[in-house]
Amino acid sequence: MQASQAPAAPDAALVRLERDGAIARLTLNQPAKYNPLSAATIEALLAALAELANDAEVRVIVLAAEGKAFSAGHDLKEMGGDCTLDGFRSLFKRCGDLMMAIERQPQPVIARVQGVATAAGCQLVAMCDLAVASDNARFAVSGINLGLFCATPAVPLSRNMHRKQAMEMLLTGDFIDAATARERGLVNRVVPPADLDAEVGRLAASIAAKSPAAVAAGKRLYYRQLEAGIETAYQLAAESMACNAIEPDARRGIGAFIKRD
Repeated sequence: MQASQAPAAPDAALVRLERDGAIARLTLNQPAKYNPLSAATIEALLAALAELANDAEVRVIVLAAEGKAFSAGHDLKEMGGDCTLDGFRSLFKRCGDLMMAIERQPQPVIARVQGVATAAGCQLVAMCDLAVASDNARFAVSGINLGLFCATPAVPLSRNMHRKQAMEMLLTGDFIDAATARERGLVNRVVPPADLDAEVGRLAASIAAKSPAAVAAGKRLYYRQLEAGIETAYQLAAESMACNAIEPDARRGIGAFIKRD
């Protein structure tokens, strides 16, 4: 693949953009930090998706990550430094904008999950149209362990999984393995790590071979009929999470996490 950068991204090093014919690959590129969804990373992803939306040659997007983790979710150090309600409202709104951009993207987006996906990282997997996971990947929405209910991740989880299974994850913060994630509808396929790229490639190639107009129109229709009301759900969830994030329990939980790092 030949690497190219999304020009509007605040820091294109955060998200690597590569094209290989009809398939584009966006790679979260902060492996040492477990690929957090910082405000800058969210903006970089939004810019890259906007660039690809206007590229008629790209028919499928693969969302991948470097390192051991797919994404650990929001950057808790960043959250620990901004204690204002308006700051959290802005952060969670932009995260919601990213999730909605994935749904509105004309090309299907496939999550390539090679490792742990937690909190907003799990949300990112759930919002992708399709997901292929390594059999050593794990998933959790663990904000509750810090006193912060993962309200925004609850939106796609509750739309991908049975309600009680989603609620169990949200209330316990416990991890599930890749096989369980497949059984519950969070991912489509699970393969050994050595086979992950080949399996993602097969799925992407199968979709890329189809009519791009039909795929784009079908994707729009699918979510329009299935996800009526999701924008309102994200607005409510972002407000709930922003208010929750300034509560004392959440502040203590985030602070304790930062001190352990």
